[in-house]
Amino acid sequence: MRKKTLSAVTAALAAAATLTLTACGSGDDSAKPIADIQAQEKTQAATVLDQPFTKPDLVLTDTQGKPYDLRERTQGKPTLIYFGYTNCPDVCPLTMSNIAIARKSLAKADQDKLQVVFVTTDPARDTSAELAKWLPSAGDPSFTGLTGDFSAIQAGARQLGIGIEAATKDKDGLVSSTHGAQVIAFSPKTDDGYVLYGEDATSDDYAKDLPKIIKGENP
Repeated sequence: MRKKTLSAVTAALAAAATLTLTACGSGDDSAKPIADIQAQEKTQAATVLDQPFTKPDLVLTDTQGKPYDLRERTQGKPTLIYFGYTNCPDVCPLTMSNIAIARKSLAKADQDKLQVVFVTTDPARDTSAELAKWLPSAGDPSFTGLTGDFSAIQAGARQLGIGIEAATKDKDGLVSSTHGAQVIAFSPKTDDGYVLYGEDATSDDYAKDLPKIIKGENP
């Protein structure tokens, strides 16, 4: 698998200038291109950033209805963060499934270290209870699901160069939530996001990279 080093600053600027998003509609097959950074080749699963992203300062609500401080709860832990929503018909469940499959290939000790955080882009429908029902089937019971105020979620995503928009409903009542499809991996050594995965990353890609990510090494 080919890797390329890319500055997080360059990535963020490129994302802001050229970001295209996927519109995951409930029952809606019309989709826009997935969020992508121009400098990243389509065949490349991961991009290693030479100037990593700072972890967003987010306090949201977990599947138990309790406050969850993202920085505090994941400090010093290898962490994957993804923004999506439970009614997404394709990209979101596939991404969660791929990560779940890769996680199960790890040694038990490494499975316990890895933190996977799913932040909803559709908090109006994705309550704590909905996330609690969806995550075990779409991904893994160990995954953390977060919901909360949309503006806070949107601001946190933007800090990682990920664009999201408020969910909309068309004339036929179909709801779509438009969001970037990147997964950001955070180092347990620095707590910075130093690896970016596009929506084309497979379970095999994650399985190959996770042992190094868990150690805070470049995949």
